[in-house]
Amino acid sequence: MGTGKSSVGRLAAHLLDFSFLDTDHEIEMRAGKPIASIFKEDGEPAFREWEKEIVRELATKEKTLIATGGGLPVNPENLESLKRHALVVCLWASPEIILDRVQGHSHRPLLNEPEPLERIRELLSVREPCYRQADVLINTEWRSVKEVAAQVVHQFQLAYAAQA
Repeated sequence: MGTGKSSVGRLAAHLLDFSFLDTDHEIEMRAGKPIASIFKEDGEPAFREWEKEIVRELATKEKTLIATGGGLPVNPENLESLKRHALVVCLWASPEIILDRVQGHSHRPLLNEPEPLERIRELLSVREPCYRQADVLINTEWRSVKEVAAQVVHQFQLAYAAQA
């Protein structure tokens, strides 16, 4: 969260002439309620089931740039499926930068607690081994959305050329 997945994803998809799909947005549409409500009313496990269902469906998509929620790749089945069918790019930033970017956003259910910086550190600590399995890691801290999107496009072009 807070690394620019949605903003960068939309721009990179446009540059590649791909469609764009944000898994969190897709879950909200299907569930008929915001993620915060899903977490509150149904619990995190229900949200993670939505993620698994969408990842299974994504295996058949082509020319689609997919922005996932930060917890989605923690499930080994999700990460394996994504890596089998897509170039997996992880955008990352320090906990302090992430907090600065998301502070005041009420739609972040995992940060609705007294010590959000500590929670971000905990989440990153647990998720880091999964994130390191991405095909490409890009630091977004001091780079514009345009710069990061250009790097994503470049990495995709390199990967595509290597397959040809």
